[in-house]
Amino acid sequence: MTTAVNPAELLAIATTIAREAGALVRRRRDEGVEVAASKSSPEDVVTFADRESEDLIRARLAQLRPHDGFLGEESEATGGTSGLTWVVDPIDGTVNYLYDIPAYAVSIAVVEGEPDPASWTALAGAVYNPVLDEMFSASRGGGAFLGDRPLRVSERSELSLALVGTGFGYSAEKRTRQAEVVEGLISQVRDIRRIGSAALDLCSLAAGRLDAYYESGLNPWDIAAGALIASEAGARITGFQGRPAGKELLLGAGPGVFDELERALVELGVVPR
Repeated sequence: MTTAVNPAELLAIATTIAREAGALVRRRRDEGVEVAASKSSPEDVVTFADRESEDLIRARLAQLRPHDGFLGEESEATGGTSGLTWVVDPIDGTVNYLYDIPAYAVSIAVVEGEPDPASWTALAGAVYNPVLDEMFSASRGGGAFLGDRPLRVSERSELSLALVGTGFGYSAEKRTRQAEVVEGLISQVRDIRRIGSAALDLCSLAAGRLDAYYESGLNPWDIAAGALIASEAGARITGFQGRPAGKELLLGAGPGVFDELERALVELGVVPR
């Protein structure tokens, strides 16, 4: 580490701010959600609550950690001098949030190094679902937790009995290709879930609610906290054929089904060659 900071101290900051932002997000949902803009496509929306949540998180971090960098989904990235960067998704699962489906979360992580999943070292992360009041958290080397309960990935050893999570992109062309992969995979597994929040999918993997999870097209803020939580719970997290997890692909699973699932996804061309 480039700084003499205890990951547990960073985690305390992440969980405190995630809970505060989550309360704001839940309150705004109860008041009624307004779409502020669309991003990559008309289906890819951002709400005023996304922006308000990120503003709150950014302001709190500026007070507590003024020398750290910041990378969020809804605002301009800024560098720091400490070697640490906070990677933030103010509402992961915005479409769920828009439709009042209770599967959305505030995701806050702090990483060392460049804010790129291919090279960073994640130190602490918190993912908070304010509807269910579930706080998932992890610090590097300190394990993963749901509240105070330690998490451990599923010990499932047969892919045919595995419950697998995934997600789809926003472009129609990409969703069509991803659906073709699902069509080929679904007969090889117990079933497939598409929950709509990468952060919560990774936390579900950590908690044993999913046996595996894969998705392509994810951004750094989608995975920073959740991938650390899943890893600290014992999941293997990687990209395509051993490359680092990132936009090309994130594949996470318990050790018992990881290799078999990876082979199946390679055969189905989950990442076009």
